[in-house]
Amino acid sequence: MRNVLVLADRVGPGDAKVLITGESGVGKDLIARYVHSRSPRASRDFVPVNCAAVPESLLESELFGHVRGSFTGAYRDRVGKLELAHGGTIFLDEVGEMSPRMQVLLLRFLESGEIQPVGAERPRARVDARVICATNRNLFELVATSAFREDLLYRIEVAHLHVPPLRHRREDIRPLIQHTLDRVGRRLTFSDEAVRALETYRWPGNVRELQNVIEQLAWMAPSDAVDVSDLPAVTRTVGGAALQVRERRRQLADELYTELVSGNLSFWNEIYNLFLNRDITRHDVRELVRKGLTATGGNYKALIKLFGMPETDYKRFLNFIAAHDCRVSARNYRGGQSPEPSRVPDIAAALASHQEQRRRDSDADTLRPPN
Repeated sequence: MRNVLVLADRVGPGDAKVLITGESGVGKDLIARYVHSRSPRASRDFVPVNCAAVPESLLESELFGHVRGSFTGAYRDRVGKLELAHGGTIFLDEVGEMSPRMQVLLLRFLESGEIQPVGAERPRARVDARVICATNRNLFELVATSAFREDLLYRIEVAHLHVPPLRHRREDIRPLIQHTLDRVGRRLTFSDEAVRALETYRWPGNVRELQNVIEQLAWMAPSDAVDVSDLPAVTRTVGGAALQVRERRRQLADELYTELVSGNLSFWNEIYNLFLNRDITRHDVRELVRKGLTATGGNYKALIKLFGMPETDYKRFLNFIAAHDCRVSARNYRGGQSPEPSRVPDIAAALASHQEQRRRDSDADTLRPPN
C-alpha cells in the first residue's frame, strides 16, 4: 500500500488519466479520491459514476446529459456528470462493465473533450475533466475476447495503480479493525487467538468484508472482550478456504454451466431466480452465455437447446439477456472456435435421455402403491 500511495502522490499533481485495478472491496474509490486530493483540481468537484449500477439505456444520459424531449420522461434539459466534473475529476467505477457502444462514446470524449447530450444535434460544450477509471476485472482478458476496446484501454491506462487484496497485506488488518471501531464508537478488545484468526482468513470481500465483520461484532458481541468463538463462523476457517473473487466467480459459472447442460438445473426455475434474487451477477450470466456460445460455435438457437430450454423460449431468452445487459456477441465464437460438429447433438441427446428417464421415474412414483 505504501508503494500504491507513492505512485498516487507521483501522478496526483498532473492531469494523466489513471486506471485503478483490484478486487472488489479493496478501496479503489478511496485511492481515486486520494489522487484527486493531491491534484490542482482538489478544490473542484469529484464526481463518481458507477457504470455497473446504471442501465445502458440511461448511462449515456447520466454521463453526457440530455435535452428536453429526447426520450420518454425527458421533461427538461439535464446536465451530465461529465459536464458537472468540468475543472475537477470524473471517477468511472466498474468501467469494465460498459457496453461496446458506451465504450465508443467514452473514447470519443477522451479524444475530443466534446459533450453531445442525448437528443442534441451537435456538441454543446468542451469539458476539461480529469478521468480516473476503476475496475475489478482484467481488461486485457476482455480485450482478448473483444469485450473491451483496445484503443480505449490505451486511453485510460496512462497511469496504472493496482490495489493489492487484503490477504496480501495482513499487516493492515489491525489498524483497519481499530479504524472501524473508532468510526462505530464502541471499544472492543480482541484476544490474540481472535486476531490470528482474522489475519489468517483470506477475506474474499477484502476491506469491505472486514468492516462488515467488525461492525457486526460492535453491535452484537456479548461483551467488550472478543474471543475467537465470538467471530463469524466463516472467519474461523483456518488456512483460508475462500477463493479469490475472480476465481470464485469463474468456479461458480463452471459449476452452474455443468449442472445446466446436464439437466440438473433449469434455466428459468433456478438460474433466472438466482439472478433476480441477486445471488448471481450479470457477469455470471454472461459467463454462462460465453460458455454456451463456445460449445455451440456462436449459435444462440443451439445454445437454447444446450441449456435444456424448448425452442419456443428463443425470443424470451434473448429478451432477458438484452434487458439485463448480459448479451454476448456471437461473432467472436464463430468459425475456428466452434467445437466438433457432433458435440451439440450429443449433448442434446444426453439431455433428452436424461429428461426421459426423469419422466419414467415420475410415472413409476405415480403408479407405486402407497405404503
